[in-house]
Amino acid sequence: MEYFDLEDPFTSLKEHQSDTISALFSSESDHMPSQNYLQCLKTSDFYVSFRQEAISLILQLVLVGQAQYSCNLDPYTPYLAVNYMDRFISRQDIPQGNPWVLRLLVIACISLAAKMKEIHFSSSNFQREEGFIFDAPAIQRMELLILDALNWRMRSVTPFSFICFFMSLFELKDPPLTQALKDRASNIIFQAHGEINLLEFKPSILAASALLLASHELFPLQFPSVETSILSCEYVNKESLLKCFNATQDMVVNQISESIVDTVSSSSTRTPLSVLDCHCTKAESESTTSTMGATAMAEKREIKRRKLNDFCSESTRVQISQIQPFG
Repeated sequence: MEYFDLEDPFTSLKEHQSDTISALFSSESDHMPSQNYLQCLKTSDFYVSFRQEAISLILQLVLVGQAQYSCNLDPYTPYLAVNYMDRFISRQDIPQGNPWVLRLLVIACISLAAKMKEIHFSSSNFQREEGFIFDAPAIQRMELLILDALNWRMRSVTPFSFICFFMSLFELKDPPLTQALKDRASNIIFQAHGEINLLEFKPSILAASALLLASHELFPLQFPSVETSILSCEYVNKESLLKCFNATQDMVVNQISESIVDTVSSSSTRTPLSVLDCHCTKAESESTTSTMGATAMAEKREIKRRKLNDFCSESTRVQISQIQPFG
């Protein structure tokens, strides 16, 4: 497969620069999950659980590859793998009762992403401690299923594809600030990876929201000019951008809150008062109530993840069940 830059997927169109931006925006919907899939994630606990476990496994395997096998898997590789997975699941129902399906799909998606990035990936290294092993033909058959479901559109248009374009609308004269803005926006996009409620937004809208939020965090005095520049873009739907920006902001706030709650829960040597002193300035009673509420929400999410509904029909199980693991 041909290598491509995730931040610039239309390198072949460089000679037609005037048409490149228009082509980028017009094609982004082709690289998104289907609306039926988004609806499934809202109504089916099975698909929510499956997606969460798959993303967790993708990140786990990438970390193992980097730490133990010196695989040069950059952060864009797992992002691309999740994009392939979401698009595949949105066009191919997943059978229940076969735990090996998730691992095979994850390995195939990482393998395809690594090939697109021209990174060496040995699937055998990631199966040494598992209860079942997939041989090369099984992985290749799954790759072909994915390629067919995605119509071989592997040069994915993601939010990263739009960052440089939106940044060109407001020229920052300080290179360090420019890089800091890009890095923070990219980090927010990575954070949005597992957020189901952000999947409905087009990549360009998520990129614009990430840049707006990053600029508000890093240099709030310049935020109005950044906001004006992005909102004036002819390709941006202002209503969708506002909705996405609010959802993205909520995501960041919630992740910070959960991080604080996790820190509090794991601190066995600190007193509750000292922890509260470090993390907030509100009254002790208000903080305790907030922590209890966050804990209850976490428990509720855990119960929801454990629920599995029989969602897939028998007619959709044949395509994937043709590929069997060994061991």
